Amino acid sequence: MSMPARRRFNRTLIIVILALTQGLAGCDTRDPASRGRFNAFDTVIEVTLIGVERRRAAEIIQTLKADIRLMEQAWQASGPGPVSHINQMFNAGTQPFAAPPSVLPLLRLSKTLSQQSDELFNPAIGHLTRAWGFQGRDPDCLRPPSEALIEVVLAKRPSMSDISIDGIRVSSSNQTVKLDFSAIQKGFAIDQAIARLQEFGVHNASINAAGDLRAIGSRDGHPWSVAIRGPRGGGVSATLQISGNEAVFTAGHYKRSFSWQGEVYHENIDPRTGYPAVGTASVTVLHDNASTADAAATALFIAGPKDWHRVARQMGIRYVMLTDKEGRVHMNPAMQARVKLQHSNHRVIISEPLA
Repeated sequence: MSMPARRRFNRTLIIVILALTQGLAGCDTRDPASRGRFNAFDTVIEVTLIGVERRRAAEIIQTLKADIRLMEQAWQASGPGPVSHINQMFNAGTQPFAAPPSVLPLLRLSKTLSQQSDELFNPAIGHLTRAWGFQGRDPDCLRPPSEALIEVVLAKRPSMSDISIDGIRVSSSNQTVKLDFSAIQKGFAIDQAIARLQEFGVHNASINAAGDLRAIGSRDGHPWSVAIRGPRGGGVSATLQISGNEAVFTAGHYKRSFSWQGEVYHENIDPRTGYPAVGTASVTVLHDNASTADAAATALFIAGPKDWHRVARQMGIRYVMLTDKEGRVHMNPAMQARVKLQHSNHRVIISEPLA
């Protein structure tokens, strides 16, 4: 083959190789990020999968949607369902009975976390949370319950320590116990969904429920960036990056609240008083699972600026940021190293280390 012919042949070969390469790339249906959204637990759940083939990602997201909605139905405190059945049995004061398998793991974990939090996280006060009416009702229609009703419930002191669990059988020594898992069910559902993703072989993903999320792996080789809403509910007060396997949950008085006669009432009910906790504007917790982060955010919100550090230690929490009602930001050194505040005018109070 002559030199000019060889050059023409080489150029043609290069063009063919490039065309084949582009064609093969065009057949790769893996997306850097595949997303799906659906409603559950009175919020929008967003699932993000990294590096999963598009059709497979769509199937996985539909499976998670079905799973999470089944959990929502099983754990709702009002209406027919397993939790309502347990509450009826507790109210009747019956002998130990078999707990529905869809609820028993959540009940076990809630009992443990309640004990660790000195019962500031207390899913047994369902009569109080129902009286305040935050679950599924229009905030414009809400009013504070009567003092008499609150006093009746407080006099009975319902708590998770009233519940006994023996294998699959449960009972309550206090007929005023009424389960309401609203302060942990979202986190527990996300943990179950992450476990399902790992079963599917997904290594990089996040599940975000209106800013409360858990992520595994990375976002195309980069950490996941999390925006933390301001304590009044507007704008972004801070950001942090997570990777590997971490969850971020925030409790704030802006999430579910209503105004009545000039006062703002929020959903974080202090089980010691029967009224929304005072002194705290928001709490953000970073932890290695969503269930504990969810429950701890509520417990530390109620503990407030004076007691959050002690309760966090008891619950095994290593990263906390609390904003009090005066706008002061309290955090431990490990959280200070992770979080980036968006405004420089905050007064920051650094606690003793938690670990």
